[in-house]
Amino acid sequence: MKAFPRIILVLASILIVMVLTQSDVLAQCPMCRMTAESNLANGGSTGKGLNIGILFMLSLPYLIVGSIGFLWWKNYRRKI
Repeated sequence: MKAFPRIILVLASILIVMVLTQSDVLAQCPMCRMTAESNLANGGSTGKGLNIGILFMLSLPYLIVGSIGFLWWKNYRRKI
C-alpha cells in the first residue's frame, strides 16, 4: 500500500499540468455560435437544442469510465 500515495501524487501532478497548459477554446465554431445566438435572439430554440446535444456528447465518456470503474470495483471486492 506504499505505492498508493505515489499514485495520487502522479495523478494530481498530471491534472495540474493539464489544467495549466490548456489552450483557450470555444465550445462551438464561430459560424455555429453566430447562428445559435441570432436564432435565440429571434425567439428560436435551435441554440438550446445545440447546447443539449453538447451536454449529451459530454456525458458519454463519463458514463463509460464510470461503468468500467464500477465493474473493476465489483470484481476487486469479489476477490476479497
